[in-house]
Amino acid sequence: MFYVSEIRTTEPGSFKSPLQKKVYQVLGELKVPYERVDTDEAITMEDCVLINRRLDMDMVKTLFLCNKKKTLFYLFITTDNKPFDTKKFCEQLNIPRVSFAPKELFEEILETKIGAATVYSVLHDWDKTIQVIFDKDVTDTEYYGCSDGTTTGYMKVKTEDILNKILPYSKHKYKIIDI
Repeated sequence: MFYVSEIRTTEPGSFKSPLQKKVYQVLGELKVPYERVDTDEAITMEDCVLINRRLDMDMVKTLFLCNKKKTLFYLFITTDNKPFDTKKFCEQLNIPRVSFAPKELFEEILETKIGAATVYSVLHDWDKTIQVIFDKDVTDTEYYGCSDGTTTGYMKVKTEDILNKILPYSKHKYKIIDI
C-alpha cells in the first residue's frame, strides 16, 4: 500500500534538498498557509491518487519542455487528467515545436528529480530561464496541489497564493493558455 502521512501544516523536520528548504523558507516568509503530506516516492500521476484524496484536491501535472536547441524552457502546469497536446500548446504560445527536456537539464535547471517537477523550481531560477505557462483549468481552481521539490513531499496551497505571491516573489511572469 502506498504510504501517505496525516496532514501537517508545519515544515519538515529535515530537508532532502536545497530546493525543498527554499520552498518552506519562502512560504514562511510570505506567510502562505499550506497543508502537506509525506509519502512513499511518487513518480506518476497514478501515485498521486491517494495524495489527492488525503489533501482533498487534485495534484497538478507539471511538464518541463524545451525548444529544439534547448535554449528556451517552459514549465507547463496543467490538470492531472489532461493529455498533453504539443500542437495546441505551441499554437497558443505562437512558438515552434517543443519536446520534453532531457533528464540532465531537468535536474540541473529544476533542481529536482523526474517526478517532482514543481512551480517552486522558479525560486532558484534567478536568470528567468523558465517560462511558466498555466492551463486555464488550473488557474480556475481554488487549490493547487504539487510537489515540494521532492518525490516524497506534496502540498496544497491556494492557487491565488501561487499566482499572486510565489511567482511575483520569484520575479517570474506567467501566461495562462486555454487548451
